[in-house]
Amino acid sequence: MTQSKDIYMADMTNDEIELLKRLEEENRRIEYDLKSPTSAILNPITNTRSPELHHNQGQQLDSISTEINNLTIDKDGNLENELVVWNRIINNWTITMKKNPIWIKDIIRFGVPVHFRPLLWQCLTKVETSNAKYKYAEFMKMTSPCEKVIRRDISRTYPQHDFFKQKHGLGQESLFNVMKAYSLYDREVGYCQGIGFIVGLLLMHMPEEEAFAVLVSIMQDYTMRDMYKPDMFYLGLCIYQLECMIQENLPDLYRHFQAENFHTSTFASSWFLTLFTTQLPLNIVCRTMDLFLSEGMEVIFRIGIGLLEIHQDELMLLSMEDMLKVTF
Repeated sequence: MTQSKDIYMADMTNDEIELLKRLEEENRRIEYDLKSPTSAILNPITNTRSPELHHNQGQQLDSISTEINNLTIDKDGNLENELVVWNRIINNWTITMKKNPIWIKDIIRFGVPVHFRPLLWQCLTKVETSNAKYKYAEFMKMTSPCEKVIRRDISRTYPQHDFFKQKHGLGQESLFNVMKAYSLYDREVGYCQGIGFIVGLLLMHMPEEEAFAVLVSIMQDYTMRDMYKPDMFYLGLCIYQLECMIQENLPDLYRHFQAENFHTSTFASSWFLTLFTTQLPLNIVCRTMDLFLSEGMEVIFRIGIGLLEIHQDELMLLSMEDMLKVTF
């Protein structure tokens, strides 16, 4: 299993691998702390496993071990049967998801091969049964009142990424098109700068029509549109819930934040608004999106606590002014 997972991490730096391992460890620790009152706090907005599903966890992990450990390595060091496992999952998605949803969740946690990621994201967001992408061409013929502000922000979205560097290049025009389309699809939300980073990540993996359809699902089915509404009530709720988790899981850090008058919203707003796309290395951002689309908003809370725990010793030594300079 370790050998297989090492191959999934082959394109990561040592620092990224270490960060990913620590985040995954924190992810597991928080999820399986069933005695924690935090689970009750999170219940209104997250899906937690039932006791029956926890009881079956060992059996599901054994299934993953059997599937993954039986993969064979060809003469070039590639996983010969990796395609077999993931092809079976993707090509029989509806049936497999209905029969083995927890197995699917766990194998996604184990690691998603890069070339299957676009298909997986579209399966998780039910693009094939959505009519959103078929409306895309219609939106391209229309004019949005948000076009000027979208244009203004284009160059600020992944400015170092080759696909988005060139002014009026393919990447920037695709960004503009998808965000314009969404501003027309959902006129109440319209456009918010944080959306651009999510769209950019999707466009790195799929064409415009599919990226638009996945975005619609993220906004509608994963309640992200509530994050961008003018009153931002849902964002405030998430920040409050995260603060409760910090108080419970990292009490010393919580007291330090209180003493320094360092508000959770100061550092966490962008976590929720951009799903960590502006904070984490791109490799880990992709893994984060895998988990988010599979498990929902709970993942963002767990990663947030994980990052704070990793940086806790450093943060405990800093004043509010210095903490404002820290990038997670």
